[in-house]
Amino acid sequence: MNILNKDPFLTVKDYSVSQETFDLYHDQELDMLITRPQPSLENLGKYYESVDYISHTDSKRTFFEKTYHFIKGIALTRKLNLVNSLQPHKGRILDIGAGTGDFLSVVKNNGWETVGVEPSEKAKAIAIKKGIAFSKQTSDLENHSFDVITMWHVLEHVPNLDQQIIELKRLLKSSGTLIIAVPNFKSFDALHYGKFWAAYDVPIHFWHFSKTAIKKLFEKEEIKLIEVLPMKFDSFYVSLLSEKYKTGKMNFVKAFFIGLQSNLKAKRNSEYSSHIYVLKNK
Repeated sequence: MNILNKDPFLTVKDYSVSQETFDLYHDQELDMLITRPQPSLENLGKYYESVDYISHTDSKRTFFEKTYHFIKGIALTRKLNLVNSLQPHKGRILDIGAGTGDFLSVVKNNGWETVGVEPSEKAKAIAIKKGIAFSKQTSDLENHSFDVITMWHVLEHVPNLDQQIIELKRLLKSSGTLIIAVPNFKSFDALHYGKFWAAYDVPIHFWHFSKTAIKKLFEKEEIKLIEVLPMKFDSFYVSLLSEKYKTGKMNFVKAFFIGLQSNLKAKRNSEYSSHIYVLKNK
């Protein structure tokens, strides 16, 4: 990866934990943004220490959290249907960044053999109570052993991006499917909120992808991009958090309007707030 421009594309604040600022640099060749500086692995954990890091908890304390989990239930059904449509013969599935195990619980109950990887011990403990089996790290898993590998909003968190893609290639069967979901910095809500866009989520998001970036990064390992699908709920969720960062409060009406506007514009230019990328071994 080459950062081709000297000046930052944008300077963004960590609103969740540290209140520190970080620069985003544009890699023009790949058309992706890179967070600088990136925290060391030893210091990375402190940036996740937020009671609002909702994907690592099953908490339903507030209306916002209750709404999040209601929408998540709908999304889980759609994810299951997507997996089954891509791999109709149920086999073995790996979810990297499995969180509290809700996705793996759904696919396990549908007849899949499941394995999770999750660095957060707190989230993993919740998932284990749901009957989810974990591997400590992907390097412990055998070559070409998974029919499907999923990373739902996880690839942007991975410190060594190139090595992660090589590892995905190693783990995936020759006929297997890779499903990657990440935010899209070229969406309308990203452009509208600018430095307040919640999906930048610095510094725990190291990378900020475009469709071009995903295609080029995986092509290097002979993994072919087959399909790009929208995640339409994300524009509303991200807009709600972005309103909080921008104004200090969650403006549900304004966030809904911006989220809706983002989806409507994306119907024309195909730049949704987040995308699901379906990839296959060549």
